[in-house]
Amino acid sequence: MAFDYDLFVIGGGSGGVRAARVAAGEYGAKVGLAEESRMGGTCVIRGCVPKKLMVFASAYPEAIAEAREYGWDVTAGGLDWPRFRTRLEAELDRLEAAYRNTLNSAGVTVHDERALIVDAHRVRLASGAEFSAKHILVATGGRPFVPDIPGRELAITSNEIFHLPALPRRALVVGGGYVASEFACILKGLGGEVCQYYRGAQILRGFDDEARGHVANAMQAQGIDIRCGTDVMRLERTGSGIRAVATDGSEEVFDLVLYATGRRPNSAGLGLEALGITLGRNGEIPVDAYSQTVVPSVYAVGDVTDRINLTPVAIREGHAFADTVFGARPTAFDHQLVASAVFTRPELGSVGLSEEAARAQEPVEVYATAFRPMRTAFAGKPDRVLMKLIVSQATRRVLGCHIVAPEAGEMIQLAAIAIRMGATKEDFDATCAVHPTMAEELVTMRKPVRIG
Repeated sequence: MAFDYDLFVIGGGSGGVRAARVAAGEYGAKVGLAEESRMGGTCVIRGCVPKKLMVFASAYPEAIAEAREYGWDVTAGGLDWPRFRTRLEAELDRLEAAYRNTLNSAGVTVHDERALIVDAHRVRLASGAEFSAKHILVATGGRPFVPDIPGRELAITSNEIFHLPALPRRALVVGGGYVASEFACILKGLGGEVCQYYRGAQILRGFDDEARGHVANAMQAQGIDIRCGTDVMRLERTGSGIRAVATDGSEEVFDLVLYATGRRPNSAGLGLEALGITLGRNGEIPVDAYSQTVVPSVYAVGDVTDRINLTPVAIREGHAFADTVFGARPTAFDHQLVASAVFTRPELGSVGLSEEAARAQEPVEVYATAFRPMRTAFAGKPDRVLMKLIVSQATRRVLGCHIVAPEAGEMIQLAAIAIRMGATKEDFDATCAVHPTMAEELVTMRKPVRIG
């Protein structure tokens, strides 16, 4: 049977674009791709990239205050938010164009409209056009989730935060994950007063307990009002803003309510159920190690599979798919030991097992130190950083590394290489320190603080 395309990709985010580019550019496949929104997906348009630029912007008031302690005669004026937002939108336009150019250069045909799956080898566009494809890849990502509470329409999500006409004076962030915690720090750094409600016992669930407690304490020290065990019952419009009625009995008015209570796979309305693909409880598409669904011609990568919802993971899954299907090199991406960073202030970098997970697995030794870093200590600030290693008693391998410090994301990337290679505690010990740095503490901790 002759097909219109060797591969049709639904979704123009990081995972789908990588799969399309590799299949077409490296393996010569005829590839079509449909994207109903902007090319680049969550990360480029409404996620990692604009968020990190806002992280940078929010750090300047603290940097200027620190500069004064070092003797610089500097003062900060107010943030020109419209100017920043204009620069931000121009950068996103540039990146979107780069994604399109990459696909065009690889020979991928782009359809700027929604697509759904008709059967195992056919897709239909919103315009009504249909195409046949030997293989179909779903890479539609995820979407923010706002619970069904009265007044939910008054809240915004991370999709809208980058396009505010003005910055809020007082903001409520609902959620305890990395997105919520990052935006709480961003809004605080940009000059607002911030409350963060989280229904759980501590923010950043899933990360090492000691590390996330360290981050929470640092955020509170900056003036962020974190209220764990608290959720919103309803939102109401008032003359002065949005009233949030909370489960702890409080009623407070905010200029902005940002919900960051998790994301859901963007799998609805694609025709998957009619094919016999049963979605998971959160809407995720079940796939095997090679990203293949129960329908042999249909694959899925990225956040829509709800495995590890990180952009670099989606990219590696997309590349592995192309290598497997078009490169005749069966490749399964290994989801173990994936490093991650939370861009709070200070940052949290993590790779491998938390202390709690490691203890549940086997006897371990825990090496940890918390100290005042040179730069901020000189400026008279009370900031403290945390360096932590989890070590297997049996094999001496480092099972986990957790860093809470400025630029922790940069440090954890390098630590992840060593841990991925199977480095032991003795390998860390044998590595000469780079002095004076914060990261040198990773190779100078000699005695465990906890054993068992």
